[in-house]
Amino acid sequence: MRLIFMGSPAFSVPVLEALVAAGHEIVAVYTQPPRPAGRGKKQRPCAVHARALALTLDVRHPASLKQAEEQAAFSALRADAAVVVAYGLLLPQELLDAPTHGCLNIHASLLPRWRGAAPIHRAIMAGDRETGICIMQMEAGLDTGPVLYRETISIASDETTAALQERLSDLGA
Repeated sequence: MRLIFMGSPAFSVPVLEALVAAGHEIVAVYTQPPRPAGRGKKQRPCAVHARALALTLDVRHPASLKQAEEQAAFSALRADAAVVVAYGLLLPQELLDAPTHGCLNIHASLLPRWRGAAPIHRAIMAGDRETGICIMQMEAGLDTGPVLYRETISIASDETTAALQERLSDLGA
């Protein structure tokens, strides 16, 4: 399939790698723009940006997706679907409608619980005993739309955010 991948943090990298390994044609990778980091405040790309470059994929990092030019460029990719994993920007309806089969979001919670940012942290802070991954067809709202697949895992009483994040990242891939 011709896919657009949209993700930014390290959590998203295993999904990108799995899509490439499965033989999908990744026509573009969208990430957050590089940001100042470290003592020298040098511009540093996010984890997905770095991995996509290593895989010699086309990387795009618009600050916004609201401009007509950016939406036209997205549509011109003629993707079958877009796969979104912790991208960091809401997608306007024009982008949601562009791929033939729409946009799929891989979200690290058992929706509708913990919609939005930091679902792993929120699950641990709330003392949840289980969480999981949901794959959903995206709609205009934040983490709304029909859930197409859901897998649940237990959270150990002493599990750290980093450990749970790694397990969920692998599960999502």
